[in-house]
Amino acid sequence: MTGPSYRELHARSLAQREEFWLAAAEQVHWDREPLRALDDSAAPIYRWFPEAELNLSYNCLDRHVQAGRGDQTALIYDSAVTGTVRSYSYTELTHEVAQCAGMLRELGVAAGDRVIIYLPMIPQAPIAMLACARIGAVHSVVFGGFAAKELASRIDDASPDVVLTASGGIEPTRKVEYLPTVDEALRLASHQVRHVVVQAREGFAHSREEFAAGWNASASTSSNTDPNTGSNTDASVDSPAHWHDWAGLAARAEPAAPVAVRATDPLYILYTSGTTGRPKGVVRDQGGTAVALTWSMQAIYDVGPGETMLTASDVGWVVGHSFIVYGPLLVGATTVLYEGKPVGTPDAGAFWRMIQQHRITALFTAPTALRAIRKTDPEAALVADYDISSLRHLYAAGERLDPVTQGWITDALGVPVIDNWWQTETGWPIAANPVGIEALPVKEGSATVPMAGYDVVILDAAGEELPAGQEGNIALRLPMPPGTLPTLWGDDQRYIDSYLAAFPGFYTTGDSGYLDADGYLFVMGRTDDVINVAGHRLSAGAIEAVVASHPAVAECAVIGLQDELKGQRASGFVVLKSGRTDDPKTLQSELTELVRRDIGPVADFKTVAVVAALPKTRSGKILRKTMRQIADGEQARVPSTIEDASVLEDLIPVLRPRR
Repeated sequence: MTGPSYRELHARSLAQREEFWLAAAEQVHWDREPLRALDDSAAPIYRWFPEAELNLSYNCLDRHVQAGRGDQTALIYDSAVTGTVRSYSYTELTHEVAQCAGMLRELGVAAGDRVIIYLPMIPQAPIAMLACARIGAVHSVVFGGFAAKELASRIDDASPDVVLTASGGIEPTRKVEYLPTVDEALRLASHQVRHVVVQAREGFAHSREEFAAGWNASASTSSNTDPNTGSNTDASVDSPAHWHDWAGLAARAEPAAPVAVRATDPLYILYTSGTTGRPKGVVRDQGGTAVALTWSMQAIYDVGPGETMLTASDVGWVVGHSFIVYGPLLVGATTVLYEGKPVGTPDAGAFWRMIQQHRITALFTAPTALRAIRKTDPEAALVADYDISSLRHLYAAGERLDPVTQGWITDALGVPVIDNWWQTETGWPIAANPVGIEALPVKEGSATVPMAGYDVVILDAAGEELPAGQEGNIALRLPMPPGTLPTLWGDDQRYIDSYLAAFPGFYTTGDSGYLDADGYLFVMGRTDDVINVAGHRLSAGAIEAVVASHPAVAECAVIGLQDELKGQRASGFVVLKSGRTDDPKTLQSELTELVRRDIGPVADFKTVAVVAALPKTRSGKILRKTMRQIADGEQARVPSTIEDASVLEDLIPVLRPRR
């Protein structure tokens, strides 16, 4: 080992914060170089690399072309559901991004404006994200599995002028029509979107023209109506949303050059569920993101120029932002955009096929995917059908990687399996195994150790630090490192109230766990009411609001129960209104459909039990955590403030069969 050890590096990142991160920033191209790392003048709101300027799109694309590596593959689009594989060199991807950026600019989008991206896993998704970064616009990617209400709430919060979408997404057994959802969301939203740009895909029932006819009626007499697209091309027209054809609009656009923006400007907004049901717009800044992702690609994922990384996630989630799009391209690697599933497209060997075909060195997926593969191919027999010798590491994040699954996949692949733990809010791992610096011994069930800049502590309910081995609230001492959220979109106070108020001086992760004597972090589960379904954080409150809207339901609770495949599953418990005698099976079917319609299929809400009453504290708080502990077979912690203990006792037979 030629460089510093992990322990030395981590200690320096905390004790010599300025020097450490300014040195890390040297790996990034700056239009105006940073003179200092941290601005703490408005603490607890911190900003990284104040006064510095850069462009993320230039850092991800143009600089590699200018360095003579334009012919190297930047992006591989591998669609198992359509049988398509297409590669983009750095030169080709730079051109596509510049054209898309020009299209946005001609629609009136400028630096600081917001753009909603509602796309499946097709090349236009990363192209759109990088195009926004190119002109300094703020993108907000909304996962294509979300329903119209969820999309509308994000439109209202972000106030975009433009929505970028496609005809739909393709699942192994069905096609998901996007345009009716976008149309409904525009009608539900209070904010008026002016332009919708549609990437056409074959085989969908609804076309752009169908919706353009209705929305563009008020502009149909304009002399600026394009004869090929049927949409108004005058971005200044004050009228309902104009629906454009992506290919036609981009082809006519003048390519846009990268624009230097401040390091503290927002790069994107990514919404995560709040416990109240109102989504929280996590902000990611420009400079901190560039520095943190560059550092993590080298130190954690051990991926560099010319190497290939497959992150089997979705661009709608933070993993997709960080390690499908920005991270690999920042270091000049090749990234694989996979449209498919770990099983069923066509079988449980999908990942192993791509490793062989694309010579992948790092695979990043969710424990849910690994459990699905194990369920379908328990002996991992399909691994032997492929040459996976290029693979150096497998990374897993999204929910807890259980030791059984970790041991199984380690034996199957014969490479280190690295659990890493982070959140939408942090943007990159809080804890991982820094194999690019020093490969530490793996402890199954642990995410290994805190990464650079993260000062992880375990606190009790009073905010006192707990010794090694004792479980408590996982908290991060402020300031957090670059790349983490500086605030929530348009709401500094909600950021403080949501994350910083519980333990002053610390960011509260909402997870519980412990540090062992070696400094290894073990994350045991959520301490709040956010449900983690296959790595997707969903608000129990939002699901409850939908369930409670049913005319038969007087009261309800939704909790996340342990699930072998998906980590957690949402399970509902409802109290019927007096006099209602609804058939439980019919009610369950109706509630499932309601949640699917209003939240989206991603909630995977299928289990409902009708109960006489719900256990509560005297102040009226439903004891969701206690219910969850009973259902999961844990030692339940029943608070002394319980209103009626007999209600909980009566509920135990209902909860325990749901394990």
